[in-house]
This record gives sequence, structure tokens and C-alpha cells, in this order.
Amino acid sequence: MRILFAFFLLCLSFCARAQQDTSRIRISVLTCGTGEELYTTFGHSGVRVVDSNAQTDLVYNYGLFNFSDPDFYSKFTRGKLLYFVGTESFPDFMSTYQYEKRNVAEEVMNVGMADKQRIIQYLKENLKPENRSYQYDFLFDNCATRIRDIFPNTLDTSFRYGAVLNAKKVTFRAILNEYLRANHWSRLGINILLASKIDREMTDEEAMFLPDMLYTGLRTATYHQKVLMSEITTIYKGADKPKLGPNKPLWMMMALLLLVLLVFFVRPLRRLKNILSFTLLLLSGALGCFILFMWFGTDHKSCDNNYNILWAFPLNLIVAFTMFKPRKWHIKYSLFAIGLLMVALLIHSAGIQVMPLIELLPFFVSLLYIYMYMYKRALAAYAAQAKPR
Repeated sequence: MRILFAFFLLCLSFCARAQQDTSRIRISVLTCGTGEELYTTFGHSGVRVVDSNAQTDLVYNYGLFNFSDPDFYSKFTRGKLLYFVGTESFPDFMSTYQYEKRNVAEEVMNVGMADKQRIIQYLKENLKPENRSYQYDFLFDNCATRIRDIFPNTLDTSFRYGAVLNAKKVTFRAILNEYLRANHWSRLGINILLASKIDREMTDEEAMFLPDMLYTGLRTATYHQKVLMSEITTIYKGADKPKLGPNKPLWMMMALLLLVLLVFFVRPLRRLKNILSFTLLLLSGALGCFILFMWFGTDHKSCDNNYNILWAFPLNLIVAFTMFKPRKWHIKYSLFAIGLLMVALLIHSAGIQVMPLIELLPFFVSLLYIYMYMYKRALAAYAAQAKPR
């Protein structure tokens, strides 16, 4: 009788296991490595769904956009470009990364049939025309964050992401600089345009805006107190990362400072002071106007409250055209501009907004020479006029 009862329990356990998952569906998260182009610098993520019964192998891709849109560049610049989710076959998805020689890793989920069905239903709901588009935000709403949000919304409350930063204090800017370390021009430009908002420390959840960080969070994620991922593999090994090259922006800024010193201290070159002053003020003013546009004229929230405007002062664009003749108001303006430079350095030192000083410091010194020249020339001209005749 006991043997019969044990056999009955064994049969029940097999039936229970069979009921857990008879769908022959396999769900995994794909993490694609970084590439050489700027738009591939931070990697990519996708959700792979293999249905052996239906003989389908699809990747849900949240990083699609309409490049044929006639207003593509305008919308992209103003932060109004809509991204959308779509599906493509796994071989088609892989062909891009194989061509670009970028790593692709796969994390296979260990969940039951009901959980898989909820995840698939969530993905299909996102595919509906009224849901598929979203306003892309590089830091807070992108292809990785969309996938990050799938599992808390479909699995029960026992789901937990694993540690991502391991209690380290890391800012958005610091981690972006790490990814951009081999692309010096892009790093400089991004550090100038992205403002003080990215200098705060990230939470583990926020860090998963990067595909690599999402991969890390999923690797040790738990569900019902068990490891969520049953299998983690590299399904395509890409090329090695390029070696660090020379910091060309730094060398260019050093060359600029050397030119300024030569013009100011080598007598035959002093006649070029006005032309050099005009050029540097024009460039800094134009950059300041662009910073203002990104701040107030676009939906890029990470460009708000940008203190780089203190040294890239927009009014320099107008003042540049007055540099060929001393003006009385140059005295106060130059002192004001020097003060703004000092405030910018204080803001950087306080960590309110970290500026790329390695490249910018030679430019700051060059501007300081221009402002001092503007001040001394105007002071001398109007002091001479004030003398009694």
C-alpha cells in the first residue's frame, strides 16, 4: 500500500512539472556590446522569444526609429524623435552585430508557463500602434530601461534585480566618461552639452539605462528566492575594444593656448591680437547660444541648468564684433566675464557640475588673456581721454 501511495505521489509530481510549462517557449534578454560609431558606444538590448511549437524566433527591439522621416534631424536635435518597439527575426537581428563585430550575450529566464505568457502579453501590448512609440530619453527612457521595466510589471513582487553598482557612488557623467574614454571628441562634446543633472549619483535602477548594467542586474536577479536566469552565454564573440588614442582635443587646446601666448608676447605677432580676440569670443559666444538652445529650445532634460554657459557666454557673440576698437563698457564687461570664469571653476570644484577641465583649462586661460587685454586696452584708452589737456 505504501509503495502504491508513493507511486501515486511520484505521478502527481510529474504531472505538476508538466503543467508548469508545456508551452515550449524560451524567453531571454540579449545584450549587445559597444561599437566604434557614437550611436553604438553604449551597446543595445533586446528580448528574444523562441516558440518551438510555432517555429518562431523573434527579437523585440525597443531601439527602432524612422530614419526616412523628412524632419528626422530636426526632431532628433530638439529631442522630439519618437522611438518604437518592433520585432525582427533572430538571424536578422544577429546579422547587424556580426557585421559590426560586436559581442552578443544571452540570459535565459527560468520562469513558468504563466509568467512567460504574461511577459509575451506585455510585449504584444507594447506592439499595438497606440503603444509602440515613446519619446526617447537617453538616460531615463531608452531601449534598456524599457526592457528593465518589463519584469517588475509582469512577475510578482518576489522579483528582485541583483546588485548593479555594489554600493559604489557613481554619477551618470562618470559612467558616460568611462564608455567614451576612447572617443575624445564625443566625450568633450557630451560633457559640454549635458548639464548639472547628470552629476548626481545613480541608483541601481537608474544605472540600468545602460545595457551592460541591465545585464549585470539580471545576472544575479532572483524570483521566488531563486536565481532568475538559468543560462548565461556569449552567443557571438566580437572584436576587441580599440586601444586608447591620443587626446586630440587636449592637444588642440594646448596649441591654441600656445598661439595666444605667442600673439601676446612676441612683438611682431601682437598686431594679431584683435583678430585672435574676435575669433575666440565669436566661438565661445556661438557655443553659448547653442547651449541656450539645447536648454530652452529642446526636450532634452539632461541639458537643463547647464553651467558651461558661464564660460561659453552667449553675449560674447556680439562683443566679438566690437573688439577692433576699445569701448568704455569693455572695462566692466571684461571684469564681469573674468568673474564668470571664476564662478565656473568654483562650480566644478564643488561638484555641482563637473566640467571637462583637462581639455577646457587651456581654453579658459586663453579667454582670460583676451578679457585682460580687453580690460587694459579700454582702461588705457579712456584714462588717456580723461587727462586734462
